[in-house]
Amino acid sequence: MRSAGKAERLKYKGRLVCEGKMICATQRLNCHRAQQQGARRLQQQAWLLRPARRLSCRTTCADSSSSSSSASAATSARLQQVLDGIDALNSQDPRTVSWQGSDVPYELAYSQWLTDWVLKLQQQPSEELRIVARGQHVERWKTPRSSYPEGKAGYFQWREGLKAKHAATVVGLMQAAGYDEAAQQRVTRFIQKKDLKKDPENQAVEDALCLVFLEHQFADLLQKEGADKMVDIVRKTWGKMGQQGRAAALQLQLPADQAKVVQRALSG
Repeated sequence: MRSAGKAERLKYKGRLVCEGKMICATQRLNCHRAQQQGARRLQQQAWLLRPARRLSCRTTCADSSSSSSSASAATSARLQQVLDGIDALNSQDPRTVSWQGSDVPYELAYSQWLTDWVLKLQQQPSEELRIVARGQHVERWKTPRSSYPEGKAGYFQWREGLKAKHAATVVGLMQAAGYDEAAQQRVTRFIQKKDLKKDPENQAVEDALCLVFLEHQFADLLQKEGADKMVDIVRKTWGKMGQQGRAAALQLQLPADQAKVVQRALSG
């Protein structure tokens, strides 16, 4: 009887141990499932917040790029420092443009449009190219056309003055970030539009400038200048572009009135 009782107690104890293990296993499984569900919820929240975060990054001077192309372009600490510096300066533009549902400082938006196009045209851009894309028009509002004489000569003086100021500002940021003289000189030549048609990255900047014009500035200028004059402007713009830029331009979905001007320009 004593042996039978002991066997019964051992059997009961074994059942408790077994059940205890099952309970612990079930708890661990439930915990694991909860962690997975929590991780999925965080991913979903991150995805839903992604557009707002991208806009916030633009307005707080963090480097952001267009969807797929930004993933292929890693950002070093010194590059990020320069991009942040450029964005901080452009964030002070008193002019604004409506973009992605918000009013954004114009040059801050422009620098992002240009960056997006450059990264579409060049899948593996150098750091110099990314700096130029962001700083091509840095603080442009500070040098209005009215600060130079009227007429064609005054216009060209204004353009050259802008290039010099943009280059000096960007190079100053590069020096502070530790870029060497060779990188600074290359960026200066890019901003001053030297070696077009010779350096593929330099041509990518020119193509991107033309594409930003067609995509974001065409409508206002068409209303101001009229179709006939815009035909001549589009022809000159087309002449500046390389084959890759022209191919991208032909894929743009322009409104009917703008598309008609482009068609006239390219068929004449």
